[in-house]
Amino acid sequence: MKFEIENEKIAYSGFLKVLRADVIHEAVHNGDSIHATRECLERGDSVAVLIYEKDTDSFLFTRQFRYPSARRNNPWMLELVAGSIDGDEEGQVAARREVKEEIGFEIQDLEKVMTYFPSPGGCSEQITIYYAQVNSSQQVTKEGGKTEEKEDIELVRIKKDEAKKMLQKGAFNNSISIIGLQWFFLKKG
Repeated sequence: MKFEIENEKIAYSGFLKVLRADVIHEAVHNGDSIHATRECLERGDSVAVLIYEKDTDSFLFTRQFRYPSARRNNPWMLELVAGSIDGDEEGQVAARREVKEEIGFEIQDLEKVMTYFPSPGGCSEQITIYYAQVNSSQQVTKEGGKTEEKEDIELVRIKKDEAKKMLQKGAFNNSISIIGLQWFFLKKG
């Protein structure tokens, strides 16, 4: 099916950008063309890492304040290590950088889980989730995030069996954690 994007402009530019464009695309049912104005939240692409710590039989999560979820009375989000890809940075490079910045671990081997659009109706972001195994001895610095970005991140260890129970009970409420854990329990056990 054919489409065109015309007159794309930045409607807002801050930490996030909002783009506005005129779009023309073929209609699914009758072959006519649909003309519409659409907006897109442009925030760049991101990575997330599901980390299994072998010697403690635990997954490593982060907990940090999130303004958008705080508006829904869920201010402290338990989630996988995650962050934005900087410029032309490779996804695996960004993943390793984020793990060291947020929880102080140096990781080597990463297995790609998947790349997906978390909210394609309004956001251009693609997230790539990776999987890594570590031992507690690989933590080289204290957790916490980047001070200059005003990050305040807590490392949270959750035993594998407990994480599975939490997943089954719906205790995780963000896509990176849900998808990462579902992948693990389907593929790795």
